[in-house]
Amino acid sequence: MNIDILLGLQWGDEGKGKIVDSLSPVYDVIARFQGGPNAGHSLEFNNVKHVLHLIPSGIFHADKLNIIGNGVVIDPAVFKKEIEELGPSVNELIKRLIISNKANLILPTHRILDAAYEGLKGDSKIGSTLKGIGPAYTDKTGRNGLRAGDILRNDFQQLYNDHTKGHMMILKNYDFKFDLKEYEKGWFEGIELLKKFSVTNTEYLVNELAGKGKKILAEGAQGTMLDVDFGSYPFVTSSNTISAGACTGLGISPKRIGDIFGIFKAYCTRVGCGPFPTELHDETGANLRNLGNEFGSTTGRPRRCGWLDLPAMKYSIMINGITKLFMTKADVMSGFKTIKICTSYKVNGKICNELPFNNDCEIETVYTEIDGWNEVITKYREFSELPSALKKYIEFIETQTGVPVTIVSVGPDRKETIFRN
Repeated sequence: MNIDILLGLQWGDEGKGKIVDSLSPVYDVIARFQGGPNAGHSLEFNNVKHVLHLIPSGIFHADKLNIIGNGVVIDPAVFKKEIEELGPSVNELIKRLIISNKANLILPTHRILDAAYEGLKGDSKIGSTLKGIGPAYTDKTGRNGLRAGDILRNDFQQLYNDHTKGHMMILKNYDFKFDLKEYEKGWFEGIELLKKFSVTNTEYLVNELAGKGKKILAEGAQGTMLDVDFGSYPFVTSSNTISAGACTGLGISPKRIGDIFGIFKAYCTRVGCGPFPTELHDETGANLRNLGNEFGSTTGRPRRCGWLDLPAMKYSIMINGITKLFMTKADVMSGFKTIKICTSYKVNGKICNELPFNNDCEIETVYTEIDGWNEVITKYREFSELPSALKKYIEFIETQTGVPVTIVSVGPDRKETIFRN
């Protein structure tokens, strides 16, 4: 049981990249298990901010092995750009990064299809990042995908041509103008770069390393409330973002799993469309957005902001089997005189602690108010130093959820992290 899982409990953007980077020193391997370039994991150190989309967040630690698992979908053009911007040389990164040969590829035509499909939905848009994620996973489940291992085949170009031809036939049914050559820019160069890395059966590797006692951290993308099965469907992503997704996304048995870490912001945010019961449409919501710099690290879109939603969080804890909670962006909450926490819903006038199946139903939020704090907390490194009001806020969450909060992030830098015993 030496594989731990780290994932988001909300609608993504919880700060997974920073926490993975902070935890990496105590692990031997960091492995991404789902999602693709729709992810934007931000981490900051030495006054430099880095945003990772495909590559695991342990990549900046030279002595750690990073794995892109079979559950991830890879855009070679994004991969190439990301590798070039990391800093370490390609030869150095080749030693740190291994890629599953079963990870599916995002083709240029997947991105075109994504834009064409989203454009047709009008007011029913799901808020896609237009990175080709949905069409790539659709081809995967339809048993019609190209995988990373295919790039080593002698007939790969023909395979690519055949898949592209099939997608172009679909696109003939849509009034959507595009230039395939524009979408292909960097893609084949990315394929050549991928060939320099070890593209192999990572499921054997992960289990072999686990069997030798190596500590492995499985890194999730997006958040539980965007899970294709258990999120706010259809306003979800195309993969399983929950803890079970780590097993299928890396090829590991549940018997290997130890701790399951759940990351949550001290408040809530959401990008794109879909239900958001605690969303604030007032000055408070705008303040949260500005203070927290709540703009998508992948799309740049402004995030919707609201108070912490405990019914949704308890649901996420239940679905994932969370053993420890990590709170991020506690520093953003400084300065609010009163902080509200949603403790239950009212649906059709009745108290309800379950997430409703129907996204269209009217939800009234029931709040508990807690005193805020004014102190700037980014300088603190010990839990005992935190304002008493923040401690009470954390204690309230622990009491309501039954799970301890063992990490509190008080700023974006890796140093601005409090580990609580």
